[in-house]
Amino acid sequence: MNYHSKEGEIPAISHIELAVSEGEFVSIVGPSGCGKSTLLSIIAGLITPCKGEILLGNGDSDNNDKTDKIGYMLQKDHLFPWRSILSNVLLGLEIQKKKTPENIKYAHSLLEKYGLTEFKKHKPRELSGGMRQRAALIRTLATRPKILLLDEPFSALDYQTRLTVSAEISAILAAEKVTAILVTHDIAEAIALSDRVVVLTNRPARIKNIHQIDIEQTNGSRRKSPKFPEYFDKIWKELKEDEK
Repeated sequence: MNYHSKEGEIPAISHIELAVSEGEFVSIVGPSGCGKSTLLSIIAGLITPCKGEILLGNGDSDNNDKTDKIGYMLQKDHLFPWRSILSNVLLGLEIQKKKTPENIKYAHSLLEKYGLTEFKKHKPRELSGGMRQRAALIRTLATRPKILLLDEPFSALDYQTRLTVSAEISAILAAEKVTAILVTHDIAEAIALSDRVVVLTNRPARIKNIHQIDIEQTNGSRRKSPKFPEYFDKIWKELKEDEK
């Protein structure tokens, strides 16, 4: 992917080849400005790459067919302040014209399952940051996406809330069997949540390394494993090598 500017073409991404399995959680880390968010936008079909293609499921590369397969969570929850939590959760179904009785029932079941039923008539301002992010995730899951793209979705939260919410969302995605691709600057977060961590180089981004995270959950957290700092040091050193 190249961007055009007054100075000419700026290469953002170069020769990236990556396969993600169904139900897998993959994190992407890399230097600031290397093209991580651009890569998510290409996967979502929001921008078209200069070369190459994105293949989904049975090999479909048509961007027009992606909207009902891919969900996107951004840094901010983007809940409408004048709508109730339930009304916000149903927004995606309204936009996709899928607000059927069956899908509304499914949205209610997600609110019940993940502890927001008693807050469904509340406005977003009445919820904590973590609960708002959970509501934003339920809004996305209500459309039944096959793939969820997460672009620094926890960065606006304080550290303690971030740890709790990231663990909650990881568990929800595993329970709902959703394939997830997370972009993050937080190496520890990537290791704690992912099956694999993809390390990108500086711009134009290429894949420098892919780490298979072989750590079992210890008392509910990978962070307590003696292997955790080993992975952290390896990834951190790879990122430092590309700093200019």
